[in-house]
Amino acid sequence: MNRKTLVLAAAMGLLAPVLAACGDTDSGNGDGDAIVVGTTDRFTASEEDGLAPLDPAFAYDVGTWNILRQTVQTLMVQPRGDGEPVPDAAESCGFTDAGNERYSCKLRDGLKFSNGDAVTAADVKFSIDRALAIKSDSGVFALLSTIDTVETQGDSEVIFHLKAADATFPYKLSTPVAGIVNPDDYEKNKLREGFDIGGSGPYTLDAEVEDNEIVRATFTKNPSYKGALEVNNDKVELVSFESSESMGEALEKGDIQVMTRNMSPEQVQKLGNAGGGEIELVESPGLEIRYLAFNTKAETVEDKAVRQAMAQIIDRSELVGKVYGSQAEPLFSLVPAGVTGHNNAFFNKYGDPSLAKARTLLEKAGVTTPVKLTLHYTTDHYGPATKAEFEQLSKQLNDSGLFETDIEGVPWKKFSPDGRKGKYDVYGMGWFPDYPDADAFISPFLDEDNFLNSPYANSEIRKDLIPQSRRQADRLSASDSFTEIQDIVADDVPVLPLWQGKQYIATRDGITGTAYALNSSSTLQLWELGRGVSG
Repeated sequence: MNRKTLVLAAAMGLLAPVLAACGDTDSGNGDGDAIVVGTTDRFTASEEDGLAPLDPAFAYDVGTWNILRQTVQTLMVQPRGDGEPVPDAAESCGFTDAGNERYSCKLRDGLKFSNGDAVTAADVKFSIDRALAIKSDSGVFALLSTIDTVETQGDSEVIFHLKAADATFPYKLSTPVAGIVNPDDYEKNKLREGFDIGGSGPYTLDAEVEDNEIVRATFTKNPSYKGALEVNNDKVELVSFESSESMGEALEKGDIQVMTRNMSPEQVQKLGNAGGGEIELVESPGLEIRYLAFNTKAETVEDKAVRQAMAQIIDRSELVGKVYGSQAEPLFSLVPAGVTGHNNAFFNKYGDPSLAKARTLLEKAGVTTPVKLTLHYTTDHYGPATKAEFEQLSKQLNDSGLFETDIEGVPWKKFSPDGRKGKYDVYGMGWFPDYPDADAFISPFLDEDNFLNSPYANSEIRKDLIPQSRRQADRLSASDSFTEIQDIVADDVPVLPLWQGKQYIATRDGITGTAYALNSSSTLQLWELGRGVSG
């Protein structure tokens, strides 16, 4: 079988890629020929996002973050195989007090933006203060919400004074919202429109744009880059395809050398079963989750009994089996398996699917049945199987006789902002964590300024349990707080977790570094790719 499988490593409860089959993950040599990578991610400048899709103060989806991570440098960065972040633009970083409320970083010597301007502590402060001041509708600024003030000492030291202890703060400094931008290119109180990026990361970007959308992004190795990453190529081109089918055809023809998200389940199965040939499938564990989000103020789902009944009816195993097969696993909490703090809160509360229990929940609450709902999903962001997934969800609910549902697909550029505006009662979302910690599956959904802009607010979670979890430098010690949070979510059901997915990359012969080209958070690490003998 022409396939690599990366297996789960038991280290601190996080996902670390380990090669378990044929192949060589040694770095390839950099040469002048671009490695061409395909994706179905769309990079569009629209009125909904203020025409600023790549501004670090706004961008908050896996696709745009994967562009920013190549180009905009952060103080910290996720290392190979995950684990705790390591300094990148910084030479060193660390808490300087016993209470984890003062965090200091010293910049590397000789840092430069791609245009040659020096990177200073003042630029770091400007970038962080700017993201917090703009407070964009995407909600990405909330990742920095524990910051009280940013102080500089000279040109090379930055000190973050936090409002409260936050053991996850080093992880947050590795996310694109904390990216260092050039004040000459970015206004303090206004998002930067278009697709230009000014950073000090491993690559510079040249974007080919048609109708306000990137169709090809060329990443050229930045000779001024100084940081923790080893860049194994001179140039990578990222090409955006309208469908997984057209992307697959391009791989077969050799027009692209690497195929990333999103492949269809049928493509994954076909490639995985193929013997020999010039194309290899790389499978690895992932932290991607899918879930239903609820506008808990909407009349149709305002009564939590309705949401609980849906949780009681939906058969995750049947859903995954019919749509995704072995490429996903049922998920019974917001925090996925493999992350410290995970529990099966929804299974513990609801057990196996039960029509009788769902009917009792609705009858006790006095809810008239059938409950009429429209399930919204996005047509072009989470892969070609999304429609089939929602057809199955709708069928399960309708077959119960307690619900009467239909489904409606919406393009991502409209779907995402409309979801935040509360235009959908029930809608399907996916989540790729900002960093591999349980906090990254809790705070973005349940804390103030959450990215869903959800009306659901639980004071115990926000005021007690999340702060408690962040005070624990040993993340295993935070498990009790996370367990309580997950149990509350299972009872209130502001979101309904469905499944956890694996990750796949397909490559043609001669491309190396694929074992680390995606980390567990689905970060595309183009610098890992090279050319050579892949074994």
